[in-house]
Order: sequence, then structure tokens, then C-alpha cells
Amino acid sequence: MNAQAKPTPDSTLRRFWLKWRFHINVLLLLVPLGFMPKYFADAALFRGDTGLGEREIGEVQVGPWSLRLAELRNEAPTLDGPAGHMKNFTAALCDSCRDQVKATYLRIGKPRSLRAAGVIFFGTPHRMGAMVPIPEKTKADAELWITMEGWDGAMHQAALPLSQASPATVAWLNQQGGKP
Repeated sequence: MNAQAKPTPDSTLRRFWLKWRFHINVLLLLVPLGFMPKYFADAALFRGDTGLGEREIGEVQVGPWSLRLAELRNEAPTLDGPAGHMKNFTAALCDSCRDQVKATYLRIGKPRSLRAAGVIFFGTPHRMGAMVPIPEKTKADAELWITMEGWDGAMHQAALPLSQASPATVAWLNQQGGKP
């Protein structure tokens, strides 16, 4: 006797897959395309093709040197774990002072000494970055202090009103209850 195997009935899932597999695969290819413009915009920003940041503050004179300063993102400070709220700034040294500047620091409020100069900028002189801690009780009229140290030991400082450097941070401080 020659017994033929009875075909098993297709499951609902198998029928669905056979009917819609092409459409599901096309969808899997198209969904990432929706995220590509943001990806390319962020990549251009971090490469420096679109400037230093979303909001350029401009040229800041610090003693005999100068630097271009910008907010990386024009948004309120972000919570970064135990470090508290942080704000990203980027900078580029002037062409004539790149070989003269040893380090550049940034902080909220006037530094008491070079040991308390703030966070140091990292990166190349063409594009440096720093994450500045923003205490919640900072006053809205606070100043952003830039300290530059030269290879010859010279130290120069400049202050910039926080309202000019980062209006989004001042708005966030007012919302947090900082005293104006």
C-alpha cells in the first residue's frame, strides 16, 4: 500500500507571512529612512560642517586672544546623573592664538583661582567642547567666565552674561526657581 502523506493545514501565522512578507520587508527598509535627515544633520554638526553649534554666540575677546563660542544645542541643560544638570558649549580658538594657548576653561561664576577655573575644553583648537555644570540655584543674572592659560604662564579671563551665552538656560533657571 502506498500511503501518501496528508498535507498539513497552514497555520494562520504562515498564511499571514506568505501573503504580507514583501510588504513587511519593504517597511523594514523604509522606516530607517525616516531617521536619516536627523542623523545627517547631527553628523554634520559634530564634524563642524554646519558651524560650532546650533546657536553661535560669537567672538569673545579674552585678553590678547579670542575664541568663537557656541551652544552645541539650543535647549535647557540636561540631567547627567550624579553630576547634575550640564550644558554643552563648543569653541574654536583664533588662528593667531592656537599655538599660544595651553588650556581654556569655562565655568558659571568668577573663578577664585586657576585651580577652580572650571571645566577644561577638550578637542582640537579648531573645535573644542566642554560640558559645564549648571547648579539649579544659579541666579539668572550669572556670568559665564572663560579662562585662558598660555604656554608662557599668562592667564586671561573674560565674562559673558549667561543671558547672552544661553537664553535657554536662563529660561530653565527661571522655571526652576532661580532668583532673577
